[in-house]
Amino acid sequence: MYSHPHDHHGKYAPEEHPDSGIPNNRTTQHYPPPYISSNIPIQVPGAAGQWSTGLCHCCDDPANCVITCFCPCITFGQIAEIVNRGSSTCAERGTAYGCLVLTGYPCLYSCFYRSKLRGQYDLDEAPCVDCLVHFCCEPCALCQEYRELKNRGFDMGIGWQANLDRKSRGVTVAPIVGGGMTR
Repeated sequence: MYSHPHDHHGKYAPEEHPDSGIPNNRTTQHYPPPYISSNIPIQVPGAAGQWSTGLCHCCDDPANCVITCFCPCITFGQIAEIVNRGSSTCAERGTAYGCLVLTGYPCLYSCFYRSKLRGQYDLDEAPCVDCLVHFCCEPCALCQEYRELKNRGFDMGIGWQANLDRKSRGVTVAPIVGGGMTR
């Protein structure tokens, strides 16, 4: 049975619960959507546990993609400094990574940081285990981790301490807005 939400006197009439047919004496009040200014970015929440970008979306940040392809130790150092929360510098971790590039197995070192990053932000171990992601797609994995931290509000170029200083002064980085409708 369909009941109109207003009775003849303009007052709210009880609505029936859709499953049981029992009248519901609560009135449903509809509020207008919140005002959203076109110049204020909105963070679109993703599903819990999911990365903000895919593993193969390296070109979402072309500058980082080029840097990572030609000098992955820079990207790794930036990631490691943020993940370590400043306990080691970008230069220290980047140099260690660079030395391991000479051995051919920097992925054994970098996969540890992917695991640590996932633990800090409760991210899924996707698309497969961390060591395989780094072994098979080292540049893509580094680019994804870099984008993840950037999308979480870190300015990757200034390091941990400068990010803390910005946060303590109340300066925040605008959240990344998810893609809208396209034609």
